[in-house]
Amino acid sequence: MTEAYYALDGTPVEDRSSLSERARALLVAVERHREFRLISVERLAIDGLVDELITVEVTCDGVPPHNDYGLQFRERLTLVVPTSAAAVPQVLALRKDFPRLAHQNRAAPDTPANLCLYFEPPRAVLRSWTPEAFLERILWWFVQNARGELHLADQPLDQLFFAGRDELVLPWDIDRYALGTEFVLLSQPPRPDQGHTLLLRPADQVDPASRTVNLISVTLTPVQAGAVEISPSNLGQLSDSLEHRGAALLPAMCERFQAMVGAAGVPARKEHPLTVVMVTIPLYRDVPEHIETLTRRAFLIDADPFAVGVACGALFKHEGKYFSAAGLLESTEDAAGWRSQGVTPVAVLRENDPQRARWQAGLDEPGPLITLVGAGSLGSALLHLLGRSGWGTWTVIDSDHVKPHNLSRHMALNHQLGRLKVLAVQELHEAAWRGAYPLHAIAADALDSEDKEVQTALRDAELVLDASADLDYPRLASMRDRAPRHASVFITPSGQAAVLMLEDADRHIRLRTLEAQYYRAILQSEWGASHLDGHLGAFWSGASCRDLSTVLPYARVMAHAGLLAEQLPTLLTSPEGALRVWQRTSSGDLVAYTLEPHHEKALPVDERLTVYLDRGLEAELRHQRETALPNETGGILLGYHDFNVGALVLVAAIPAPGDSKSTPHSFERGLEGLKAVVEQAAHRTAGVVRYVGEWHSHPRGHSANPSSDDLYQLAHLTLQMGSEGLPAVQLIVGEHDLSVLTGAERL
Repeated sequence: MTEAYYALDGTPVEDRSSLSERARALLVAVERHREFRLISVERLAIDGLVDELITVEVTCDGVPPHNDYGLQFRERLTLVVPTSAAAVPQVLALRKDFPRLAHQNRAAPDTPANLCLYFEPPRAVLRSWTPEAFLERILWWFVQNARGELHLADQPLDQLFFAGRDELVLPWDIDRYALGTEFVLLSQPPRPDQGHTLLLRPADQVDPASRTVNLISVTLTPVQAGAVEISPSNLGQLSDSLEHRGAALLPAMCERFQAMVGAAGVPARKEHPLTVVMVTIPLYRDVPEHIETLTRRAFLIDADPFAVGVACGALFKHEGKYFSAAGLLESTEDAAGWRSQGVTPVAVLRENDPQRARWQAGLDEPGPLITLVGAGSLGSALLHLLGRSGWGTWTVIDSDHVKPHNLSRHMALNHQLGRLKVLAVQELHEAAWRGAYPLHAIAADALDSEDKEVQTALRDAELVLDASADLDYPRLASMRDRAPRHASVFITPSGQAAVLMLEDADRHIRLRTLEAQYYRAILQSEWGASHLDGHLGAFWSGASCRDLSTVLPYARVMAHAGLLAEQLPTLLTSPEGALRVWQRTSSGDLVAYTLEPHHEKALPVDERLTVYLDRGLEAELRHQRETALPNETGGILLGYHDFNVGALVLVAAIPAPGDSKSTPHSFERGLEGLKAVVEQAAHRTAGVVRYVGEWHSHPRGHSANPSSDDLYQLAHLTLQMGSEGLPAVQLIVGEHDLSVLTGAERL
């Protein structure tokens, strides 16, 4: 039976040299692979973009015959190499009756099935994407699907008068408003104790229907803190108390009432504003010149202020209007009717400002200018904890939005579903501070080098705090010389541990090397055996030790966020770098590990690749050499590639296996136990750390210059690593120096 295939109607490519570098490399890999047979090479223009199409026939021995999923031993595929280098090549299954399986990308009806090869986002894939690995991933997809084994793991903060029950809350910036500013009162529902909370707000900031306030301000001469007085119950008692303290209430009342009516007078009204007498009380402990604090107490007059004005002689009423009595009476002292007007004493509170919040949190410093990358679960929790404490001046960058499952472990609220996370946290921050403590939100990708607002925020900060749950930003930031100090925080996938990486103030120790040193500690420490348990597989981003889209109690997020929020301000007081790990035990105990960070050494190979290792690793290499002298020694190198940033980072140097052969003039590495070492390294680091090359030492008195044997070994290693599309690395330890050689197959 002849199979029916979709035709993509591309234009045949005769000259392979005209293909993109990635397409040429993929073509070479196809022709070398015994399970792929090349059928055609074409170009296809869609919406102004030109994709390169490599159509192949793949035969996969691992696909069981007559499997339940309709996959065949032999399938025809088109490998689509997109124009954009930021996009991952796609795989289209051309057979018209190819089964529609769960692990496919969305495709229009009557079009080829688009295979979903990766769980990670494109950037995570492209960090280590090679044509050879891409072909192996295709075979893996077919085998796993045909067996029904391809699945994702589950994702998904002493007064002069006695206080009463009522409270008046002043704006945080009450002192900046000019005399005569119009205010209104917002009344909260009564509490169980029948007390009320009233919020004083500038009239231009709230609903105009709110009740207006006639505010009368009186300031006492300094009062020594001591006995608390019974609050007055009427204006006469209040006036006497204030006069005893050096302040005259009556003139202040008259001045305010007369200002209310002006020269033209005002008509009598049924509705009237509430009058608030605000008394400011400077308190001192021992010496009047040393004012320790300013307190306030308010007294409410729930009566027509114009009638009170008439009673105290400030106003008079004529033909239904109130006018100022200024200059008409020689004195108002005989107009005593006002003294019996009742008043309600109210405790005065004030909205927090950052300075008061820091005092309440026990923080001495205001904190740096911070740009937070990532407003996810941990990022929003840190912002909530540190922001509520008034620490730091914040800019937040994130491009993601709030989804329903986020609400189980994010600060966002239900009504913010669909809102960008940066806007959600900005709204919550503003709801807590009401303008006292602005937060700047940037709805963008922190990796976007073309976004001027993003780049300005990253450049002008005093600290960039990465809580992105991803490796891309910290690795990219490590490549930038003109950047502020960086810190990175994350929680392991099980929620059992939190990690904090902090660059030194001069950035001699960057996040890149702290990441490598963190991995080495995982490999060499007992606690590292299960530290990253719970990850989805051999990748981090999107399904990583920093990815919180897994089953994870919010309590653990908040517990670690509280710890990190407490430690970060403390660590920033030192210019030194820091690497901290906090791990919970099965009994709930918390164990802290302090790792000594080492400076980094960069060894440029060419314009596209630089090898990085830290001084701690160099010291280990030299120790192994000294221990083996007079013989040579060596072993394998563990590390990771990140082609997105042109980096090969060395993590660890494994000592010589037991079956190695060593003399004063030669070294032949054995194999004993190496496979288990490499597999264990991958397991402990969530698949990040792998075999990347070889190292060996030179004898006493010799430099690290390569010998002819070394070059021969490098050539052999280049061929070996070339099967994976990766560069070979050979490191030599000499008497006083180090050398790193790399090799790569050229197309």
